[in-house]
Amino acid sequence: MDQRPIGVFDSGVGGLTVVSEIIKALPNEEIIYFGDTARVPYGSKSAETVTKFSRQIVHFLLSKDVKALVVACSTISSNCFDVLKSEFDIPMIEVISPGVEDCAHVTRNNIVGVIGTELTIRSGRYDCLLAEKIPGVKVYGKACPLFVPLAEECWTHNTITRMTAEIYLQELLDKGIDSLILGCTHYPILYDCIRDVVGPVRIINAAESTARKLKAFLVNSEMENSEHNANEHSFYLSDATNKFYRLCNLVLRKDYQATKIDIENL
Repeated sequence: MDQRPIGVFDSGVGGLTVVSEIIKALPNEEIIYFGDTARVPYGSKSAETVTKFSRQIVHFLLSKDVKALVVACSTISSNCFDVLKSEFDIPMIEVISPGVEDCAHVTRNNIVGVIGTELTIRSGRYDCLLAEKIPGVKVYGKACPLFVPLAEECWTHNTITRMTAEIYLQELLDKGIDSLILGCTHYPILYDCIRDVVGPVRIINAAESTARKLKAFLVNSEMENSEHNANEHSFYLSDATNKFYRLCNLVLRKDYQATKIDIENL
């Protein structure tokens, strides 16, 4: 048993969907979350910049004596996870491969849609991993940049969100996809709206997939905290934002306070 906390980080506040799923799967674990709200979005930045920012965040979380790290950001996971994994000696889980593994189990016609940020889609990471898991797979990626601000406004199911989803997703539906990976941790916030638009298409929530993979790793490594932990989860941001508090209420169903830190000068 290991009672140290789990570190979770994202370019902003979308990673709270991953936190929510981890709390459900591992209710005894303490979580320390960092959201880089001062420098978001990552999806339109270069891979080099994303890597630089991510290194700073990992150093900060390691100073909190975390036992494992969850990269709760598809942009980071798809562009620099391998670099981070090679540079830091700590168990680290990203959000790309768990969703791919779940997709491999549910697709029937091997035609898969992936939605995410521009940098995630451009990286081709999903295409490569899906090709390894599903021989002959056809992957259609679609960047959906407007989904992030809609999620952060908590516009989960209004007319504007529905119309945006229809415009983005119709192209994928026309390709005959039978499964759709939500390749950005913001997107589960819009799950119900996306569900209505894609109908019978199977939706893979990578946040849920990641929490299951984390639990399996901790159990198999005998690192799970099997005792109830009375400690509160801790949240850190690089800039104060009302978006964090709105999404805490929506996603975590609880008011948490966040501490602002200067991530570049620690």
